[in-house]
Amino acid sequence: MLKEKVTVKTTTEESMEIDYQPEDSHVSLFDEDCIDHVKDMRLEAEAVVNDVLFAVAEMYVSSNLDSALAVAYINVETREGNRYCLELNEAGLRVVGYAFDQVDESLSTQYYETVYSLLDTLSPGYREAFGNALLQRLERLQQNGQ
Repeated sequence: MLKEKVTVKTTTEESMEIDYQPEDSHVSLFDEDCIDHVKDMRLEAEAVVNDVLFAVAEMYVSSNLDSALAVAYINVETREGNRYCLELNEAGLRVVGYAFDQVDESLSTQYYETVYSLLDTLSPGYREAFGNALLQRLERLQQNGQ
């Protein structure tokens, strides 16, 4: 096992030496990063759902579609009754199907940076519910401030 001494300088100009094993850390970090990345995307999808669930009819992370290394799928039904399958990846969110758990590879829809902007485009009911929730929160803040 090869060990290297690495000198690390801190902000106070002190230095310390640590043992570093490049071969071992590279292999184990890569494997852990891959696993954590898959977990993180599903966790990110769950967070997306929790953020806007109040403003849609139904929304959940798909358990029928396999999440790949950096992709998770979310099913959403708008307040108007329209169903969509959304893809979440590092590029953002986009519609990939017009039914739950449906991925249409021929669709080339726009990516949105946030679930808010995507739903604002798809659903006037979402826009209204989000605006009402924001207004109620501002009113509560104003009441608590007086």
